[in-house]
Amino acid sequence: MMLKMKNIKFYIVSALVFLVMSCDEDFLIQKDLFTQLDENYYSSPDEIDAALAAVYAAIPTDAGNNNPTLLSELMSDDRFGGGGTNDIGFKDTDAFTISTEDYYRPVWRTYYEGIFRANMILKRFDQANYTDENAKNQALGETYFLRAYLYLKLCQLFGTVPLITDPAPVNFPKASPEELFGQIAFDLKKAIELMPAIPYNPSGDQSRLGHATKWAAEGMMARAFLFYTGYYQKSELPLVEGGGSVTKNQVITWVDECIASSGHGLVRDFRNLWLYSAADTTSDYPYNNILGGLDNKTAKWVGESGGNIETVFAIKYSLFGGWNAPNKLSYSNQLSLYMGLRGANNNWVPFGQGWGGGPVNPQLWDSFEEGDIRKEGSILNVNNPNEGAIYGNYVWNGDNSQHETGMYGKKYLPIIYNSNNSIRSIYSKFYPGTSTDMQIFNMQDEVLLRFADILLMGAELGSANAQDYFDQVRERAGLTSKPVTLENIKIERRHELCMEGIRYFDLLRWRDAEAAFAIASNIPVKTTNLDEMYVSSFRPETGGFLPIPESQVRLSNGLLLQNPGWE
Repeated sequence: MMLKMKNIKFYIVSALVFLVMSCDEDFLIQKDLFTQLDENYYSSPDEIDAALAAVYAAIPTDAGNNNPTLLSELMSDDRFGGGGTNDIGFKDTDAFTISTEDYYRPVWRTYYEGIFRANMILKRFDQANYTDENAKNQALGETYFLRAYLYLKLCQLFGTVPLITDPAPVNFPKASPEELFGQIAFDLKKAIELMPAIPYNPSGDQSRLGHATKWAAEGMMARAFLFYTGYYQKSELPLVEGGGSVTKNQVITWVDECIASSGHGLVRDFRNLWLYSAADTTSDYPYNNILGGLDNKTAKWVGESGGNIETVFAIKYSLFGGWNAPNKLSYSNQLSLYMGLRGANNNWVPFGQGWGGGPVNPQLWDSFEEGDIRKEGSILNVNNPNEGAIYGNYVWNGDNSQHETGMYGKKYLPIIYNSNNSIRSIYSKFYPGTSTDMQIFNMQDEVLLRFADILLMGAELGSANAQDYFDQVRERAGLTSKPVTLENIKIERRHELCMEGIRYFDLLRWRDAEAAFAIASNIPVKTTNLDEMYVSSFRPETGGFLPIPESQVRLSNGLLLQNPGWE
């Protein structure tokens, strides 16, 4: 579905650009042309769908270095800055410093663009003529979900931000945490109540892949609840518009319903979730022939066309990444590019080239239990003979690499193959004609919410099924049962969800960040092939949040205050 949505976004932007470039005096005096776009456009299900596509398109950013998953990984204790000598932003994010005052403007701008688009839909939705009540509720529920998701990410990255629920151009100060999370909770509750309870069907309508569902809203409510109540030390989520609150018991009810009724579940072999398991098991990647997991079979990628029952919500990237249209770069998976191996070459197949962001902290590698298949399933260790061609061929200081540990997050690495001595994305095997440009040929899903995460959140919340939920995740990893204590859940989340942009926000809400970063220090790394000691630089005076782009502070004429620690 994201292919269709990205196309719609491109056509809308192109049309607006054409109109602006075609302005003359006669055009400027015809106010009804603008009024029709604003007041009359949202009049049919098709127009609502097109407008929704533009909201979805705001989830990835047009600047790959501002991909929210990348930012949160660079901020965590399990990843270092990396990149090359010119990738100052990687190191700034990792070290909680700033060299460019507007470095984080792309994610701020893009998310508020998405919020504006959602606000427009909500303001005009009643004028849309629906004949199918379920379709109407689904579209309205998706809109509420998307606004809540964008605000939740802004709050996780920047702390308190302006709360804007109307498309009118008004200069707002920061809202309080209670106001922001009250709106997030209200929107997610509306989404849960509106969207039909249709179980996920792997053989169902593939055009719906990438759309939010009732189940995604239930899982995201748990995420919002745990972050707000943990970070701000509250017991409930507030609700705007009528007051009240969302209690822990209500969240548990939604999580239990999602787990029991959504149709989602765990993929049997953890490795099959990730694109590397699509590599040729006989030549490109012998690791996939290693027996392991519950099936005792070789890895085989579950794909992105419906068979992956574990993905609850994901960004669906496309074939149409490019350079010649607004935001078109974000149609491709820039997360994979920015985390790809720096200086990769034909001898490193199936792992492709990228900018080397986020080398893995070796302490994470050492922390896994014996027999946990997620260790090699999540981390590429160039010193591991199971990794095939890269073992023995890896070149340290590939293109002036920084913070090299010899370990990389395997889940989102570019996966390639050698075609007559020409490197191509593995996607060109699935979709002939795929670009050969390594900056735009990655298109694997970026999974924003997995069923395993929902199981672990249900266990942490204290569901009556907590032990069963916890054991399901461990059993899939090849491990035996352990008591479902908070400390054990923390360890399990670190290992199950590493490389997925979750760890850092878990540390913040558990109030464990300072202790974790104190451990993640004085670690041997190589920078431009010179030995040095990595020293973590978490700054508690920032509250763990990024600085607001200074251009936005100036534009507010002093109404929007910079975050503490970044003044």
